[in-house]
Amino acid sequence: MSISSSLNAGVMGLNVNSARLSTISDNIANSSTAGYKRSQVDFSSMVIQQRSSAYAAGGVRVDTFKDVAARGSLISTGSATDIAVSGRGLLPVTDTSGLTSTASNRNMMLVPTGSFYADENGNLRTQSGLFLLGWPADSSGDVGNVSRNSGVNLAPVNISTSQFTATPTTEMDFGINLPADATNAGSTSGDFNLPVEYFDNLGRANTLTFQFTPVVPASGASNQWQVDIFDSAGDPAISIGSLALEFSDAPASGGRILTATAGGGAAYNAATGAISLTLPHGPVTVNIGRPDDSQGITQLAAPFSPTNVTKNGAPIGDLKSVEIDDKGFLQAVYDTGLRRTLYQIPVGDVPNMNGLQALDGQAYKVSGSSGSMYLWDAGAGPVGAVAGYSLMESTTDIAAELTDLIETQRAYSSNAKIVQTVDEMLQETTNLKR
Repeated sequence: MSISSSLNAGVMGLNVNSARLSTISDNIANSSTAGYKRSQVDFSSMVIQQRSSAYAAGGVRVDTFKDVAARGSLISTGSATDIAVSGRGLLPVTDTSGLTSTASNRNMMLVPTGSFYADENGNLRTQSGLFLLGWPADSSGDVGNVSRNSGVNLAPVNISTSQFTATPTTEMDFGINLPADATNAGSTSGDFNLPVEYFDNLGRANTLTFQFTPVVPASGASNQWQVDIFDSAGDPAISIGSLALEFSDAPASGGRILTATAGGGAAYNAATGAISLTLPHGPVTVNIGRPDDSQGITQLAAPFSPTNVTKNGAPIGDLKSVEIDDKGFLQAVYDTGLRRTLYQIPVGDVPNMNGLQALDGQAYKVSGSSGSMYLWDAGAGPVGAVAGYSLMESTTDIAAELTDLIETQRAYSSNAKIVQTVDEMLQETTNLKR
């Protein structure tokens, strides 16, 4: 019994060291593979019920696994769509079938890093055929209320629909000084015109003209202005609103708006200091300042000065590049300087990273051993931030693998010696019985 158990132990030793050699070979072969997580073996002894009069060798068994929790170093690249997670967590991807499948039937996988590029349809994919997934953002860059326990709200990241964009103007801010002397009796200053370019929902440029007319009294100073607003989108330019302004000349609040009364289709909100206008492409607010506020439009003894007139919106822009920030927001950058958020790329995490099922292409799938997946915002909770222009190196340490290779060779030879010795002993026993 003891001799046969020794033979079994030796054979098992050969098997487990053969498995260890396979993992070492795999690790060395993938030492330059971006995102590769090294394979490891875990030996555990086997014990047969012992008796005091005899000992039987139980042998050894092996368990192999991917050390997915290990983190490789990040290396910088020249591509904005080379993406890695700088810390714990993995990026969601799918295969080719997932492009046309419903979200509930999509084959979702996770990768630690990926060198993505836009294919002929605009989908971001790797050379191995894995497509990046993300939460689509609306025009304001918000992804809304999304499911974090599943990929039901994820969609393949596609940038072709964002090749051109037009962002309409919805808000203007005025920092203007009106000359106080223009409202004195006998003033002949005339009108002051302020043209402000804006963009409609089709990217066309139009102009709002604000005509400031001082109210000149017979004597003294009125501190009053009539403002007429014209839109060049009409043919000819049409009036879309008016505003009656009166400024304070009190010692503590001189030059600030005292009252503002809108008409002709415009509305003024004293609480926010904004005029509401209705243009053909939609509403626009013009912030002129609140009563007794030093911001916005003032009337001081200085020349007419539109020192700070700003607006949002942009004309038609051609997509120049895409970039991803550390929060996982994928942004389109246009040649007009506009940046628009297209997707938010979440970072997936599971309780047992090493329990994930390994697939081709450095991809992993949730299994019963890994626990359920949760999709975090990048850089939140236990997960790391997303790094663009970066790839994660393989976690293989060549020096350590070569050391393990020598140990495995010696262990395999030793177990082979056990088999040889047992064979010789059994041969001797057979000879004695003749």
